[in-house]
Amino acid sequence: MPQTIKLALLDDYQKVALRMADWDRLKKRGVEITVFHEPFASVEDAAKKLAPFQVLGLLRERTAFPRALIEKLPNLKFMVLTGARASSLDDKAASERAIPISNTPGGGSNASTAELCWALLMSCARDLAKGERLMRTGGWHDGIKQMQVLEGKRLGVIGLGRLGSRVAGYGKAFGMDVVAWSQNLTEEKAAKGGARLVTKDELLKTSDFVTIHLVLSERTRGLLGAADLAKMKKTAILINTSRGPIVDEAALIAALKAGTIAHAGLDVYDKEPLPKGHPLTQLDNVTLVPHLGYVVEDSYRHFYAGTIEDVEAWLDGKPINVINPEALKKTA
Repeated sequence: MPQTIKLALLDDYQKVALRMADWDRLKKRGVEITVFHEPFASVEDAAKKLAPFQVLGLLRERTAFPRALIEKLPNLKFMVLTGARASSLDDKAASERAIPISNTPGGGSNASTAELCWALLMSCARDLAKGERLMRTGGWHDGIKQMQVLEGKRLGVIGLGRLGSRVAGYGKAFGMDVVAWSQNLTEEKAAKGGARLVTKDELLKTSDFVTIHLVLSERTRGLLGAADLAKMKKTAILINTSRGPIVDEAALIAALKAGTIAHAGLDVYDKEPLPKGHPLTQLDNVTLVPHLGYVVEDSYRHFYAGTIEDVEAWLDGKPINVINPEALKKTA
């Protein structure tokens, strides 16, 4: 290894990375740290700026790392992925170049994403985002359309894993009727997760609120399309704090414009950050937040402490938490 190791920490939009962990541990070992605060404009832009670095610290899926980018980084030797996985990272391409990728598993509770989901749901139910905008411009009640109480309404949970089950519990606490569906969900698992199993059609047709808690995969990409949205109540509210491409974005925009559904609360998008002037930003029946589900200090401290531990282990020649062990065989 070169005497000085160059480490790039990517996508620190809030400029908090350097105060969230003890980076002196790496600096004392000859690691030079550079922080990037802005998203890259393109693969070519990322390749040019990241070319000098041997080690990259990725913040979740903020910058995608397809084969086309990995192959343009001649000095890259090691990557740390904060969190457990990222569908936008081509680990096979990294393995072919003998570049191990370590992650930062664990992190404790998924409460931050569940709480953000519930905050969005409640905001949409009462049109709070519009109310806040009205107050800043001298308005009052004019234009507020959502006036729903949660008690007695039906909450449809798509995906009843650990996160979906936590949200289902919130629904129960608010006196809601909670139903759930996913491809492999059974009645027993649904009951254990605090919901009643129904078909996808029944969930969409009868729920007052629909919330998505699935991992993005080829099976779930585009899971809710135009035909699915058309089955929902015209008064229904859709919440997505999972991944944008699970819902067909064009179909969702069309449904919101046409009043096929009443409102949507979104934390995730097909392209992030959401481009300026995007059609979603032109609609007043959608509440938008900038992928804040995991953006809490507890998560950042875990991510960056884990990054330091992973880099230290790699420097010692004994990498830990490796998600592509085949890369290690190429260097053995």
